[in-house]
Amino acid sequence: MELKLTSLTKRYGTKTALSDFTYTFHEGIYGILGANGAGKSTMMNLITDNVARTAGEITFGGTEILKLGDEFRKQLGYMPQQQGLYESMTADSFVAYMARLKNIRGKRLGSELDRVFELTNLADVRHHKISSFSGGMKQRVLLAQAMLGEPKVLILDEPTAGLDPKERVRLRNYIYNLSQNRIVLLATHIVSDIEAIAGDIILLKEGRLMKSGSPKELISSLPEDTEPLMGSYYTLDDVYLHYLGDELAEQETEGSKNE
Repeated sequence: MELKLTSLTKRYGTKTALSDFTYTFHEGIYGILGANGAGKSTMMNLITDNVARTAGEITFGGTEILKLGDEFRKQLGYMPQQQGLYESMTADSFVAYMARLKNIRGKRLGSELDRVFELTNLADVRHHKISSFSGGMKQRVLLAQAMLGEPKVLILDEPTAGLDPKERVRLRNYIYNLSQNRIVLLATHIVSDIEAIAGDIILLKEGRLMKSGSPKELISSLPEDTEPLMGSYYTLDDVYLHYLGDELAEQETEGSKNE
């Protein structure tokens, strides 16, 4: 399975949100790390075809996704950054509504609902109103709808934003357990969201690919004269500070305080 982005570019007027981005994804979890405005959400929206690209190509299995159309969308699960939930609905009715939009109907609908609620550990509360849920439970509802149809490509845009530390860890564990035989793209500006579960990390800054690789490879890429932030050894925090600069480091420091 292969999702390939080639020279992908998106401009809004004179602003370039993503510039000449090229990368090939296979099965596994990819952490896409960058400060707010780095181009993470733009990349997600281009892959999901929510916005039109300025230039470049996106192929799945060697075929342009614009040519695949609905066939690609059937393979795609998307968890947006913002919680677009109808809170007066129950979790069951909301996810059923999303399933119908994906043309999942009839006998298949019931079995799909059972499956995704079991996956996200919401089976016992699926008939409760979403307004009664915690932030983490609401995020799991969004994850449940993203898993409808057993997608091969799972797009997660800031999935743990606004969650307390325990709920963030729980949601990361759910994501990890769902990652088998899938391409999972997890965009975030929080280091701890990806260091525990991502096999590869992509560092974005101002719409450009700064560096990519496994955590070990990224740490090994640091110049020998880099001064460790803590102790006598390098960590991913040193990598992020070196390649992405002070803006991300400040966000990470704030995130660590909240944890």
